[in-house]
Amino acid sequence: MTALDTTPATTAATPAGPHAVTRAWRALRSSRTALAGLAVVAAHILVALLAPLLTSYDPITADASHALLGPSTQHWAGTDQYGRDVLARVLYGGRYALGVSVAATLVTVALGTVVGCAAALRGGWFDDLLGRVLDAILSVPSILALLVVVTALGTGPAVIVLAIAVIYVPQVVRVVRGAALAVVPMDYVTAARARGESTWAILRREVLPNITDVVCVEFAMRASWVVLLISSLSFLGFGADPPTPDWGLMVAENRTAITVVPMASLAPIIALATLVVGLNLAADGLAKAWGVDRIREGS
Repeated sequence: MTALDTTPATTAATPAGPHAVTRAWRALRSSRTALAGLAVVAAHILVALLAPLLTSYDPITADASHALLGPSTQHWAGTDQYGRDVLARVLYGGRYALGVSVAATLVTVALGTVVGCAAALRGGWFDDLLGRVLDAILSVPSILALLVVVTALGTGPAVIVLAIAVIYVPQVVRVVRGAALAVVPMDYVTAARARGESTWAILRREVLPNITDVVCVEFAMRASWVVLLISSLSFLGFGADPPTPDWGLMVAENRTAITVVPMASLAPIIALATLVVGLNLAADGLAKAWGVDRIREGS
């Protein structure tokens, strides 16, 4: 069985009506898990945007005379080995983590959605060829593929977004294709084909509106993995360049002094953990609220 050999679901899909957004919002409100997760993510976004108002310290400027200080009224989370305020770097670090992660996830899910839907609609040799290509990509360990791309092209947000897309697009294609296969046999898709509409028009008007819930859940779930992967890259020295405030980089820079100023390492870890938990709660809650079976869809 190839990466694309997913059995289509038997649940009948229905064309998206004018009240689709209302129904989705009602389902979302019924899930406390999804609301809690989205609230945590929203809090992180708000803190990142308001970072300049929440602290008066520059997250980049070093001050050797204030290095390795413990928590105090001046520095609530202490300072790192370069004398930079830890809390300021954590607050500003959310900007890099969220900005790069959202960009990488958007590119990955958008590309994977288009390719997955096209594979379900076209079928035949295109589907088979795509399956062989995705099998080859998925056979390479994710972290190894990521390091190869970053080593070959260098560091930087654009390269990281490209590397993330190379790793996760095949997995998104599998999930979206499995969902689209349940829509392709429907009468309204058959009618659109009979009218001579193009593959793109059918994808945009008939297929995508009926798998929006799957795509949204996939986005939330994939975002949590992307955040962890980007932080891991920074920790290994292939992500954000010093002195950029980044959570993974902060842990790497301060791990040798963890017994002296533990908050310099613990604060970014706590921030990263709460963001990932929020994204996972949102993904699980959305999946249950919208009735998306993540296991069946190939996730």
